[in-house]
Parts: sequence; C-alpha cells; structure tokens
Amino acid sequence: MIRGTGKVFLVGAGPGAPDLITLRGAEVLKHADIVFHDALVHPEVLALAVRAEKVAVGKRCGRFATAQHFINKRLVDAARKHEIVVRLKGGDPMLFGRAQEEITALQAAGVPCEVVPGVTSALAAAAEAHASLTQRGVARSVAFVTPRVAAGEAPSEWVKCVAAADTAVIYMGAGDAQAISAALIAAGLSRDLPVLVAESASLPESRRIALTLGELPEIARYGVSGPAVILLGRALAAAQSASERDAVLHYAHA
Repeated sequence: MIRGTGKVFLVGAGPGAPDLITLRGAEVLKHADIVFHDALVHPEVLALAVRAEKVAVGKRCGRFATAQHFINKRLVDAARKHEIVVRLKGGDPMLFGRAQEEITALQAAGVPCEVVPGVTSALAAAAEAHASLTQRGVARSVAFVTPRVAAGEAPSEWVKCVAAADTAVIYMGAGDAQAISAALIAAGLSRDLPVLVAESASLPESRRIALTLGELPEIARYGVSGPAVILLGRALAAAQSASERDAVLHYAHA
C-alpha cells in the first residue's frame, strides 16, 4: 500500500431492488467519499451514499459506455485523493462485472481493495419463479454464461458449458434469442427444454416469460427492454404450469 492511498471497495448493488443490497454494502456506501456506479443501479441505492460524489460509468448494450481502462485509471486516481472509494456494480461484482480488470489495475498501482458481494440477477429471477436452480435428482450443476465477447477476444465456448450443465443462466442474451436457440438445439439440447426469460428481476416491473428452447426466438414479440436473463433446464419445469405457459407474470411487492 502506498502511503496516503485510500481504499477501493467493489460493491455489489444487487439485482435491482434497493432493499437487496447487503448490510455491508450499505454501510460502505454510507461512508464513501466518491462512488463510481453502473447505469442500472437503483437511485435509492445511490442515495445511501449520503456524502459521496457520484460518477456514472455504466455500460449498456448498444449505448455509449465508459472505456474500462479509463474506469481503472479513475479508480486509482480517486484513491490518491479520497479515503473510501466505491465502485458500485449491478448484481455481484465478480460475475460478468469486469471486476478482475479493476482489481488487477488497483493491485498494480499499490491501491488496496475489497470486494463486497451482491445478489446476482440469476438468483433473484429463480427466487421470483419459485424454481430452485438445483434440485435433488434433477439438477446438480449450474452454469452462468454469456455469449457476448469483446472485440478482438476469442469466441466463447458458452454452448459447451450450457450443454454440460443441468441448469443454465444466460446473461446478456435476450437480444440474441434466435441464435442462442439454434446453437443449443444444434448442440443436442431438446427443443422442449423449459425456458424462463426474466426481465428486471426483483423490481416492481419485473416479468417472467415461460417458453421452451424451441420457442425462445418468440421472445422478440414481448418487447423485452429491461435487463434480462435466460434460465433453462429441467429444474424449471415446475414454473411451466399450464397457467404460466405463454404468459407474462408480474412480481408483486408487499
């Protein structure tokens, strides 16, 4: 640690609902001097950082995004000026959150950092659907994957991962539903495999769309615009009752 350097906390904001941030995450935000936050972090979560400067550095598919190397530099620079710096990420920092790139940059600069885990959207979606991702005799393995790769990166082997797992959750894939369906069916998965597309999990506007793998391309007609994950596997069969087939279900908050 370099003398006079503050500490950077990588905090998971959770899947969306402001009351799903951890107690530890809320406590760190309360004492933060500056917060670099993702685009989808709920305003009520940001409001927990009562005395912090707030800087948006979010990434949304198809929209302007702050370059990762620039975020890394800003975190290092901020730690030279502030005691408590927070990098606030949607979901969990260590799952599709580019946390390793930031951790590596901070370590190289001699800046101490700590990761505060969060609830990832796959778990929030499964909880709302009352469908355990693991079930005795049905599902003993789970894969979290994304088909997306950055420019210049090698193609992902996500299809092999999904095909090898009992249950899979596909992040950042709703816009590629047709290609995902075709790739998985070509890999040997059944067209009748249960699928749930969960949009805006944990928020009042959340909805779940029950389909099969063969029907997945039909998701386009539902106009999904919020952050969404695709859950698939036999463990989801309980969520595929006749009343749910081809229906949009809204999560009711107490």
